[in-house]
Amino acid sequence: MNNFIKLLFAFAVICFAYSCTDLEEDLVGDITTEITDPGIPTTTEGPGSGPLAAAYSSLRDAGTANHGSYYSIQEITSDEMAICAKGGDWFDGGILIELHRHTYGPTHAFVNNAWNGTYGAINTVNELIAGGTLDANQTAQARALRAYYYWRLMDLYGNVKIITSPGVDAPQSSRDDVFAFVESELLAALGISAVSSSMDLSSSSLGTDNNAYTINQFGALGILAKVYLNAEVYTGTPRWGEAMAAASYIIDSGVYSLCDDGCTVKNLGKRAGVPSDPENLEGYAAVFAANNDGNPENIFTVNYDEAGAGGMNFSQMNLHYSSQFTWNLDAQPWNGYATLEDFYNSYESGDARKEANFVVGEQLDFGGSAILDYASDDGDLVLNYTPSINELEPNSLREAGARPGKFQFQQFGRPDMNNDYPIIRLGDMYLVRGEARARMAGDWNMSLSDVNVIRARAKVSEMTSIDAAGFLAERGREMFQESARRTDLIRFGAYNDAWWEHPADASDHVNLFPIPFDQIQASAGTLTQNPGY
Repeated sequence: MNNFIKLLFAFAVICFAYSCTDLEEDLVGDITTEITDPGIPTTTEGPGSGPLAAAYSSLRDAGTANHGSYYSIQEITSDEMAICAKGGDWFDGGILIELHRHTYGPTHAFVNNAWNGTYGAINTVNELIAGGTLDANQTAQARALRAYYYWRLMDLYGNVKIITSPGVDAPQSSRDDVFAFVESELLAALGISAVSSSMDLSSSSLGTDNNAYTINQFGALGILAKVYLNAEVYTGTPRWGEAMAAASYIIDSGVYSLCDDGCTVKNLGKRAGVPSDPENLEGYAAVFAANNDGNPENIFTVNYDEAGAGGMNFSQMNLHYSSQFTWNLDAQPWNGYATLEDFYNSYESGDARKEANFVVGEQLDFGGSAILDYASDDGDLVLNYTPSINELEPNSLREAGARPGKFQFQQFGRPDMNNDYPIIRLGDMYLVRGEARARMAGDWNMSLSDVNVIRARAKVSEMTSIDAAGFLAERGREMFQESARRTDLIRFGAYNDAWWEHPADASDHVNLFPIPFDQIQASAGTLTQNPGY
């Protein structure tokens, strides 16, 4: 095996130390122990121990919902959130500031981690396919999952290597060729030659079983819909019609439904001494709850479980150290990710998504008492998450910024969370269809029927008119924290705009991440750097 392949695949899950080097802090208070069993799940049925278990578990290993890889470079490069330097905490050599200000380069650790993690997942799938033990359905699932990973690479880096056999190198392919490969693999799994309003999936080797932990026909179509939605960015040729047809097929099938009124789960984060905490979570909030497995909106999700399927650690990444007392968390949080004020303020009052997506204001413990921050640097001992952030660096206030809380935190939560993470869900498909229809017609008002379905679920009034900026804002409010914002901003031509602590980019070369320096060095001249780096 040559040096490139050795470096590419000689890794496992990287344990990132960037966020945890100096954040431990002695807290004054007690973790509550007098709590009856809140029904916290300890196991979750996922892909199981079958031949594809390793392939689907690679979704967790590829940085999907943790710090230092794919999730991070999709989110903190956008106008959704940032990780601010709080003196020595979270400076991390400036790499987090580089992501927010788009000054990242080929040696950036997170950019390299995302490359490694994705190719490692691809190698896992390649080994399973090469083993020759998969049946037709399993092979179709594996090919669709591998296509999803290549979509990530195409979106992040552009020109990459299409490796389909373990231990075999390949030349660097153009972004057009990677797009063609992704499309062809998904179409093959679906058993069709093209996506259209009259397509017949009866010959597909993929099933229609409603199991969000595996890719069925609807999951593959959902991935294709998102690929086609961005086709003009990737290839220069729009594919709005196919994006709309794929999303419509899923919506019109009736297999999935929006989690709305009456769609409830038990609130595993409820505090006994806080009357405002509901017994149950309903609608949008239930989609992302700690017990969201089996939610009727989810089409394809990553299976996370605190006991045996770890890797989602948003409670650690987002919350202030003292928020450990709110949820009686097993470990002290790191006080990192925070929402930008303008993004937080883009939600209307009464928007159910605003309440579900953010932790903001004065914080209370399980008994309803105020939580104190004895090292407070804002003149107030009460822990109070303020939407405003004073600065990105060097001395951001410790409590500044509404904290991402879309993926619910639960009582006695461990660092690894139980919430399943959606890759394809029905709410997204409504917005894909609405955008594709509007772009085809050259009239953003053509998206209103789909936009208003989503707004109705959020308990906000219907829109009577909308433009491109309004649609992007609405999509942001719905898709917050789902690793979509960077890709959406690029598609709307807004990624290079100025926002808080991010000056307008002098060049749009940053729309692609650099090919990691380590990979180029190991490639023996078979990888070429993206322009501008």
